[in-house]
Amino acid sequence: MKFTPPYKGFAKLAVFIMALACSSCSTQTPSKFGVKTDKLIYQSVMDSAASVKDWVMEGPGHLKFSDGWMEMRSPNEEMHHVYWCPETLPSDFMAQWEMQNLHLDAGLCIVFFAATGLEGEDVMDSLLPKRGGKFSQYNNGALKNYHISYYAHNPKLPARAVARLRKNPGKNIVNEGQPGINVESDRAHKVTLIKNEAHIRLFIDDRLIINWIDDGKINDGPLGRGKIALRQMQWTHFRYRNFKVWSLDSDR
Repeated sequence: MKFTPPYKGFAKLAVFIMALACSSCSTQTPSKFGVKTDKLIYQSVMDSAASVKDWVMEGPGHLKFSDGWMEMRSPNEEMHHVYWCPETLPSDFMAQWEMQNLHLDAGLCIVFFAATGLEGEDVMDSLLPKRGGKFSQYNNGALKNYHISYYAHNPKLPARAVARLRKNPGKNIVNEGQPGINVESDRAHKVTLIKNEAHIRLFIDDRLIINWIDDGKINDGPLGRGKIALRQMQWTHFRYRNFKVWSLDSDR
C-alpha cells in the first residue's frame, strides 16, 4: 500500500483554493463602481450561435465562435456593422462585457444605448427606416440614443487620444473623456457602462474614461429606457464574451 504524506493533500487543496481566488480576481462587482444593483435582467455568454440567437445584426458583420468567445468582423473589411441586444434596458442599468482586439492595425468600437425611435418606438419597429450599418442611420437619422466610442484607431488618421460620448440625433459631442482601450493592447479588457438616470459613466477595466451628467440642454432631457448595441467599423476585429446587464436599485 502506497502511503501519501498528508502535506501533499494539503498542497493540492491550497492550489485549488488559490485557483478559485485567481478566477475571481478579475471579477468586478457592481459595488466596486459605487452602484447597487436590483437584479440581473439579461446575460449572454456569447460562446455560441445559440447564446446570441435573438441578437440582430445590421450591416455585413460576420460572427465566429471559438474558445468561449464570439469574434465579430466584416469579411474583406466590407462595411461597418451594428449588433443589437434583444433586451430593452431600463433607464437605470449597469452593462458589462469582455472584449479583446484581434487586429491591432485599425478599428473603431462604439456602444449605442438608450436607443429608440424619435417618438420612442422600439428600434426594431418595422415602420422605422431600414438600417444597414451606415453611421448616419444611427447618429443623424430616425433614432435617438447615446453612443460612446471607446476604442479608436483609424488607419487614415492618427490614433485618437480620448473616448467620446455623443447624444443623437445630431452627432453632438457632449463629453470627451480619457483614452479608451489602448491601440497597442492585445489583452482582454472588461468594459462597464453605467447609466443612472442622467449620469453616464464608462470604465475600461478599473479606469473611468467617461463621466457625464445629461442636463437636458441638448436634444431635451436625458434619454430613458431603450436598446443597447455594439458597433464596429469595417476594419475592426474584436472578440466578445460574458455580456451582462443589471437594473439599478432606485434607492441608491
